[in-house]
Amino acid sequence: MGSSSRAVEDILDRLEQEGRDDDRATVGDVTGALGDRGFGPFLFVPALIEISPIGGVPGVPTLLALIIALFAVQIVMQRDEMWLPGFLENRSVSGDKLAKSADKLRGIGRWLDRWFHGRLEALTGPKASRIAGIAVLILCLTVPPLELVPFASTAPMAAIAAFGLAMTLRDGVLMALGFVLSLVALGVGFGMIGGGGGG
Repeated sequence: MGSSSRAVEDILDRLEQEGRDDDRATVGDVTGALGDRGFGPFLFVPALIEISPIGGVPGVPTLLALIIALFAVQIVMQRDEMWLPGFLENRSVSGDKLAKSADKLRGIGRWLDRWFHGRLEALTGPKASRIAGIAVLILCLTVPPLELVPFASTAPMAAIAAFGLAMTLRDGVLMALGFVLSLVALGVGFGMIGGGGGG
């Protein structure tokens, strides 16, 4: 199965270590820790953080959506390296919270590594990744209004996580799942936003 068989666990190890090394872990620190794993982690790590307890902090889902959107634009542009502006790169989160969130996700990471890797790899190529990047940008736009409803932003973040995991694990089934979840998330999101506007 190779090194990709524990790709997600390896990333969680890095995040946990980053959190334990410093009282405050910056976005730049996390980005640096993920730099040699391709573009996928830049999508699914922020999405998983949003789904974790950290995502319950007001403003965090919108901040993470902004970071993900910046990464998605660069995926669509097929940049070789990821870039963040200084004001985002220097934003930080409690190292202890980051370490605990990574640890809580370890069971999910182990399960993902075991069951998702190397299927329908043609669906994870550059063209599919660019289309996924466009879908991620659309999903990010739904997060700020959904943040007003508890846990509602989890729906688009789950779809974004699927895209990122698909790119990381080279799994076309996950990529297809990401597109299905995107349609579901957009339907749920527009329904909530529309319902809120009509109330």
